Formats: sequence, C-alpha cells, structure tokens
Amino acid sequence: MPDKPAKLPAKTAAPVDRGEPVSRMEPLLLSEGSRHRPALTDLSVELAARASGFRRSLPPGVFAALADLVRAMNCYYSNLIEGHDTHPIDIERALKNDYSQDQKKRNLQLEAKAHISVQRWIDSGALADREATTEAAREIHKRFCELLPDELLWVENKETGGRIPVEAGKLRARDVKVGRHVSVSPGAVPRFMRRFEEVFGKLGKAEAILTSASMHHRLLWIHPFIDGNGRVARLASHALFLRLLDTGGVWSIARGLARSATRYKELLSNCDLQRRNDLDGRGNLSEEALAEFTRYFLETCLDQVAFMESLMQPDRLRARVLVWAEEEAKLGTLPERAGQLLEAALYRGELPRGEVASILAIPERTARRVTSELVQQGVFVSDSTRAPLRLAFPAALAARWMPGLFPGNPT
Repeated sequence: MPDKPAKLPAKTAAPVDRGEPVSRMEPLLLSEGSRHRPALTDLSVELAARASGFRRSLPPGVFAALADLVRAMNCYYSNLIEGHDTHPIDIERALKNDYSQDQKKRNLQLEAKAHISVQRWIDSGALADREATTEAAREIHKRFCELLPDELLWVENKETGGRIPVEAGKLRARDVKVGRHVSVSPGAVPRFMRRFEEVFGKLGKAEAILTSASMHHRLLWIHPFIDGNGRVARLASHALFLRLLDTGGVWSIARGLARSATRYKELLSNCDLQRRNDLDGRGNLSEEALAEFTRYFLETCLDQVAFMESLMQPDRLRARVLVWAEEEAKLGTLPERAGQLLEAALYRGELPRGEVASILAIPERTARRVTSELVQQGVFVSDSTRAPLRLAFPAALAARWMPGLFPGNPT
C-alpha cells in the first residue's frame, strides 16, 4: 500500500494591506517655506561645527577608550528609555561573561551585551550611506534579536493576553497601536519604508542633519517591527550622526533623550498628530509638531556634545585621574608611581611595555608589577602580555573620572 503523501504546512496568509497612501506620513521634510527652517538650519550648522571641534580636541590616547565607554553609556541610556535599568558596571561585567545569578538581571545583561555588539558593528562603518534603508533597519533588528535570550523575544498581546514572538529582522505581520497612534496596516509597511528610503536616503549632508529628527520619528511612526522599534531608531540615528558629524562614537544623543524621557516621548507623540490648520504645513501630519521635535532633537545633541567637552577638557581630566591615583596609592591599592604612567597614557596613547621602566625610572621588575596592577584595576588594557598598553575608562571609575556620565555604583 503506497505511503500517504506528507501533509504540507498551511500557507501563511500575506499581511493585510489596507491600501493606505504613503502621503499619510507627509511631511517627511520641513517645507522650504517653513518659518522654522532658518533657526533650525542654524542649529544644524552649529551642531556640525561643535561635534567636529570636539573630536579634533581629543588626545589620541583618550579617543578609543572614550568610544568604548560611550558604547556602554549609550546602551545604558537606551535601555533606560525602554524601562530596563542595567547599570554600566553590570554591563561591563557582561562583556567579560560575568553574569548575575538572578535570571532577570542576567537577561538584561545579555540584552545590554547585544546592544553593544550591534553598536560596535555600526561604529565600524557597516551602515555608512545606508542608514535610512529598510535593509539597515532589518539588519540592526536582526543582529540585536539574535543575541537575546528567548525570554526577551516575546511581547504581550494586550487584547488576548497571549504572547507574540519577536522574529529577528522580520517586518511585522500584525496591526499595532502605540499610545494614541495606530500605525499602518502590516502589508503597507514595505510601501511606507520604500517612501522613507526614497526621501531620507538621498539628502545632502546639511539637509540630512536638519532632517535627522524627522527620520527618527517617521521610522517609529511606521513601526516596522512588532517590538524593538525604539532601539532600532536610536541606533539608526547613532549611525547617521557617526557619518554626518564624524562623531567617532565619542558622544551619544541617547543620554540626552533618556534624561528628558518624558519630554522626548511627548514630542514624539505630538508628531503623530494630524495637521491642525492651514498654517500647519501642507501634509497630513503636523509640521509645527515636527519642527518642535526637530528643535528638541538638535538641541539635545548640542547639549550632549557640550557635556562631553566639559568632561574631557585635558587639564581637568588629568587632574581627576591623578587625584584618584594619589588617593589609591595612599590606600595601598596602587603603586605610588602609577599616576605618572596614567599621565603619560593620557597624552601618548599606546605605551610599549618596554618603556614603562624608563618612564617611571624604576627597575624592570617593579615596572611589571605597576603595569600588572593597573591592568587588574581595568585602567589599562592590552591585546596580550607583550602588546602595548592602552588607556581604558572602566565603568567602576566613571563616577570619579567622568562625574555625571551615568549614576554611581549599583548597590
């Protein structure tokens, strides 16, 4: 008797497309005649100049170490916006595969580690010139979700009480509502993302900086994924500024957005509102609300550049580091000459191990002990026991070396 044919899986129905016109998310750009354009253009120019000047001001010995710390900072504040509070010290532990025994905290550490992995990939230039594409959004989402524990890959269906799986890099196949905003039907998402890409992917540098806030909001307005859209939008904005402002990853807007989270979410929500009257642009959505969010977004960027500039002023940074080293030496936790080595690293960048003894005018054996203790403290890193020493900014010392960067040590 012949075998019965295998039962084929039922075909998955295509996501419903209700035919919404892409004009529903207009305006994507502030109109040429907008009364807000001149002032916002001035803010864009100021931001470009300040960001460039800050990067050029950093000593080579500080640049790479600061970029590593800012990844942890960016991750911390982006998670905080999502309601996930994972302290940078716990994030740093996760990067060393040192996880909490508490399952919930461990999951949040893994989430933070995933965020940093994706940002490191972005910081390598992987998204240059394609930040405003469907492909980029999907790849950010995919890379992030693939590193998450299963417990964080589900969202609650508020209507049924059931759980919906989050599929890495997959555009949503369900309707969504965020606050007052009901996003476009799932089948319409590809069409709206094509329009998003057509507009934001072809702008010159000056216009792209001015329009960065609009790109940020309109991606959230489309809501391409069932979950994780806020994180994707913030990482896409980070990638955009990395190229347009040549940030080098040494400052981040996420800190500013998190510190004014209520205002951030309020202005985002206002951008969902329809045009109020004939003086409110010519698109379906409010141009006045978009202009207000743009001002907030650019001013937040400027505020974060100014904050990092104040922290990294060479003389003040040197003073804070040396005061810490002196206090630790008095407590017996650091060798007395450790401060001299840290001072050299602040200005020279990499320090060949063979030069430590001559810099400190001490025997080789003592130099190895000083080096070893600084590596154990986390203030120096090295690729091997023979490779040059590089300065690091450990999260545990950020409160002393860079006050205000993020909260103090967790209890």
